[in-house]
Amino acid sequence: MGSLFLQKGVLVWLFLFSLRFICGTTAQGTVFIDGKIAIGRIDRHFICATLDWWPPEKCDYGTCAWDHSSFLNLDLNNIIFLNAIKAFSPLKIRLGGTLQDKVIYQTEDHKQPCVSFVRNTTEMFGFTPGCLPLSRWDELNAFFNKSGASIIFGLNALYGRSVHPKGLSVGAWDPSNAESLIHYTVKKGYDIHGWELGNELSGSGVGTRVAADQYASDTIALYKTVQDAYENSETKPLVLAPGGFFDESWFRELVNKAGASFDVATHHIYNLGPGRDEHLLEKILDPSYLDGEADTFSKLQNILKTSGSSVVAWVGEAGGAYNSGRNHVTNAFAFSFWYLDQLGMSAAYDTKTYCRQTLIGGNYGLLNTTTFVPNPDYYSALLWHRLMGRNVLATSFSGTKKIRAYAHCAKQSQGITLLLINLDGNTTIHARVDFNSTMLHRRKHRHHHNHRKSSIKLPRSSKIASNTREEYHLTANDGNLQSQTMLLNGNALVVDSSGNIPTFEPIYVNSTEAITVAPFSIVFVHIPYVLLPACS
Repeated sequence: MGSLFLQKGVLVWLFLFSLRFICGTTAQGTVFIDGKIAIGRIDRHFICATLDWWPPEKCDYGTCAWDHSSFLNLDLNNIIFLNAIKAFSPLKIRLGGTLQDKVIYQTEDHKQPCVSFVRNTTEMFGFTPGCLPLSRWDELNAFFNKSGASIIFGLNALYGRSVHPKGLSVGAWDPSNAESLIHYTVKKGYDIHGWELGNELSGSGVGTRVAADQYASDTIALYKTVQDAYENSETKPLVLAPGGFFDESWFRELVNKAGASFDVATHHIYNLGPGRDEHLLEKILDPSYLDGEADTFSKLQNILKTSGSSVVAWVGEAGGAYNSGRNHVTNAFAFSFWYLDQLGMSAAYDTKTYCRQTLIGGNYGLLNTTTFVPNPDYYSALLWHRLMGRNVLATSFSGTKKIRAYAHCAKQSQGITLLLINLDGNTTIHARVDFNSTMLHRRKHRHHHNHRKSSIKLPRSSKIASNTREEYHLTANDGNLQSQTMLLNGNALVVDSSGNIPTFEPIYVNSTEAITVAPFSIVFVHIPYVLLPACS
């Protein structure tokens, strides 16, 4: 056993040594963390991913990237898929997408035939209406129960309206078909975390739109439906709306008129433009471009703060680049720069949950569409889930604009977790962490604080010194940003032959050492030896 630890120690030393001598320049910088109070508080389970309705015939720019990833035809027996979800314990999954507003739910009396989506370019969204068979709903819920997933279901908000493609759809939402599905779900004892009304009908809409005043009335109708269906239940699911793109005046009207009748305001993010854009990588690596989305988070936060309601904000769907993303960009290592930056930024504006488009499907899935093998962003999401706690700390970086810095109180352990993203491909950053001395408590005072079990599993014979931190360095295989293989501390993250998700082994670094952030790399740093008022 001693020789094994010696070998590991040598490997860690070699890895850290190699970071110091990567070709390019070096620079110094300081991370400033204000630990007096939290600036945001995320949900206990912040990470969320989506499953969509798109059939295999869904194609963009001559590429058909969806295969059998719709939750209507997804292979629920795939062991990697099961393990990928179970690793989060639980993973929030939002079921929805463009076609949800063209879906009929099969009823127990089978009054209407249950037909599949059919490709038709004359139809809105390019497909005829489809149906959710109750037998498939049963299969999905059995799988969700087995995997421990927490489900948000997106309802058809166009049902019963006079729909005008590219215009304003008028009339009230008819909740009868949704009521049938909800009551069936309750009768079967299926656990649903939330019911969401509609997809991208807010503001100017996608395909069609609905006025905010009417949407408010419809959201109140959904609230009443949920209250009625769950009348005898101890807990009731969340009611979410509108699941669309942020429009300041539209969202403000919705919240002001229906704020007492829903729990979560959901908005969608595709700020990088279309998947066919050949400049996606440049946008992802441009800190000024990434900063642009802060305006949306800030304005929505202000609407909710001043509304007098208890409505909170979620990102209900975010794929970055619309029309299915771009192969070897939105499913490659480079996209973790955008994705983790989005997680950090949204949390800093008090966003409670962030749903990534997609868990599987298109060119932006956390999992490969055909093999189910995790793409790099899956591992980024899982590391965030395990390391970043609920309380968000005000964080800034001094030294270069190419470093993105975020910090939270640590999850299920003492101290804080710091996330550093280096968008510079030539410069290694040596970063120090600076706290206000009046709010810093060293671990030697830990007898004044409650202890929580560490989320990092260590060998039984090892101990972390009180001045040691844990680091997780993420890099692209062979330095290729478009690689779909991610390295953790120099080792490739791959599932084993049994479909098991790999474990995350940190390296242990003395606190006197600066944090080394290699070019085009990401580092999670768990610092257990500082206790801040915001984390007590």
